[in-house]
Amino acid sequence: MLFYWFLKFVAIGPLATLVFRPRAEGVENVPRGGAAILASNHLSAADWVFMPMQLRRRVTFLAKAEYFTGTGVKGFLQRSFFAGAGQVPIDRSSASAAEDAIRTGIRILHDGKLLGIYPEGTRSPDGRLYRGKIGVARMALETGVPVVPVAMVYRERDIPLIGRHLPAVCVKFGRPLDFSRYEGLAGDRFVERSITDEIMYEVMTLSGQEYVDVYGAQVKKSMDASGVSASEAVSRLQPPANEAGDRAPEALAG
Repeated sequence: MLFYWFLKFVAIGPLATLVFRPRAEGVENVPRGGAAILASNHLSAADWVFMPMQLRRRVTFLAKAEYFTGTGVKGFLQRSFFAGAGQVPIDRSSASAAEDAIRTGIRILHDGKLLGIYPEGTRSPDGRLYRGKIGVARMALETGVPVVPVAMVYRERDIPLIGRHLPAVCVKFGRPLDFSRYEGLAGDRFVERSITDEIMYEVMTLSGQEYVDVYGAQVKKSMDASGVSASEAVSRLQPPANEAGDRAPEALAG
């Protein structure tokens, strides 16, 4: 616990603030106490650093177990760093990995904590917003906690006298989403898909990203297997518009 605050206020926070000058919008939308899910887009490996920096409360993330299984001095240091930084390991290799991750998230929420989650399940391969996985909806339904949509927005800025470019970071917190109207419907995949799409629509509105109704992990797998661009991989995977329209977040706008 102390290591988390040391990283935030002494080791990483001040340096990241000086170099990247992150700013935040809508911090008042994050509950001051009690559990909540912070559902964010995922553009950079540094997302989990910049987002918690804007909040007074600690944020706990679910991280892949590989960060915690290294050996030797390097493995010990890496394990200590991620554990101290508020990361909780999840095994993504087993058949029950998704269910185990959901149960871990629910436990964290029952403890009254803020849970940071990336519904896309992976970093965006090309800066667009990809289809969310329904685990976030399952956690919200089983715990009854609000979901705060979060958008990480990166813009390039010039460094005077140097002529270099660095990203300027803005973290946008949207208004909490209340899904109590679906109480008792956890496990209904249609309801969970509807909730997830609503969350992704709010993230899309905050971030200004183009939405793609395909899972980002599928796109990356296709890119690796065929050596194609993200756009070409999407075109191979995406169903025709008349089949996908009722699933896309844009359909929730009207």
